[in-house]
Amino acid sequence: MLDEDGLPLDDVGIWTKEKHERLRKYVDITRGVRRKWVQGGSGATYIDLFCGTGRAVVRETGERIDGSPLVAFRTAVDGKVPFSKIFIGDESEEKLLTARTRLMAVGAAVSIEAGKATETAARVAAQLNKTALHLVFLDPFSLDDLPFSVIEAFSSFKYVDMLIHVSAQDLQRNWDRYAASTDGTLDRFAPGWRNRVDLRQRREAGRAAYISYWVSKIEALGFPPGRFELITGSNKQRLYWLVLISRHKRAAEFWDKIRNITGQGELF
Repeated sequence: MLDEDGLPLDDVGIWTKEKHERLRKYVDITRGVRRKWVQGGSGATYIDLFCGTGRAVVRETGERIDGSPLVAFRTAVDGKVPFSKIFIGDESEEKLLTARTRLMAVGAAVSIEAGKATETAARVAAQLNKTALHLVFLDPFSLDDLPFSVIEAFSSFKYVDMLIHVSAQDLQRNWDRYAASTDGTLDRFAPGWRNRVDLRQRREAGRAAYISYWVSKIEALGFPPGRFELITGSNKQRLYWLVLISRHKRAAEFWDKIRNITGQGELF
């Protein structure tokens, strides 16, 4: 399906709107902090390694909406503190080029990197200013698309916030199959987990222990525990967690103010 600009649209579920609303609110509430970096000369960047085409249609309603890079860019501009630079990436070069076209059309300074996030994360990180403020939005389709190395690529930056989509649905549906593989999705997402998670326990307890181990690996990179927000579907099924990772107390305070837009639940 094509949008009014003649470019293709991504197909997304209605829950994507909640995810983007949290992104929008976070970009907006942090504009005062971002202003200090922009005015100070170091700059502020937005990084999105799963950018898609930049626009989408909601399959349940037919509504057409901005994708995450446009949500972030427009929100920053509306708050009168635009990002100094936008970095986008996607495994699909066609989608990536489409997103770049849309961002350039609204005046964004954008750089692109084609490929899987395991490849693009390191390439983008190498281009970033060490003293700038960075917001990294990681929105993969599944756990397999987000190896821990992607998070590690940005962990050395002092001033970095990461908003990460972790698929609870993928973990629940495929736990048994993933756990049976000795070198698969779970091992890439949280390397070393088999030494810390007892697979003899009930599935729910095993999954909870696995996510707790993932959090411990993030803490080992020098971050406080992530702030989790659970997103559920129309039948209350667990879909995904949106997780904020940041070293700075104010980031956690901001997230706690805006994270729960529907009154949904916590981690488990």
